[in-house]
Amino acid sequence: MPLKKLKEFLDSSDIKYVNITHSKAYTSQEIAASAHISGKELAKTIVVKLDGKFALAVLPASSQIDFRIFREVADADEVLLADEDEFGELFPECEVGAMPPFGNLYGLDVFVSEELAEDEEIAFNAGSHTELVRLAYEDFERLVEPTVADFTD
Repeated sequence: MPLKKLKEFLDSSDIKYVNITHSKAYTSQEIAASAHISGKELAKTIVVKLDGKFALAVLPASSQIDFRIFREVADADEVLLADEDEFGELFPECEVGAMPPFGNLYGLDVFVSEELAEDEEIAFNAGSHTELVRLAYEDFERLVEPTVADFTD
């Protein structure tokens, strides 16, 4: 069960969260519609390569990364979208493309869009294409300690 590692981490940290089950969906827009969540409130997790090193960019489903700005934020010479074939093994218990934004569980740096940091709650894929987790943004930030910056268009 993909959610197990995340649930154990949240439970051991005494975090209140809600698990949302929805019909199978792959794109951010499909997930938001299926779970009845606004695209602004749903966080998508994107695996990027910063000078060859994997990291996570977390932003509202309705936004896109501005790679020029992101390169400056990450202090990297090169920022590329990682290919699913490259990062699939980084998240062994997750379905490809459904990894949660908890890079700290996988040894990855996390960058979060300021837009999400302004929200009271954050909802995100929980390792499968049928499950989301929603929790207070401040709990997410405390547990993950991401770099928060404006890097969306």
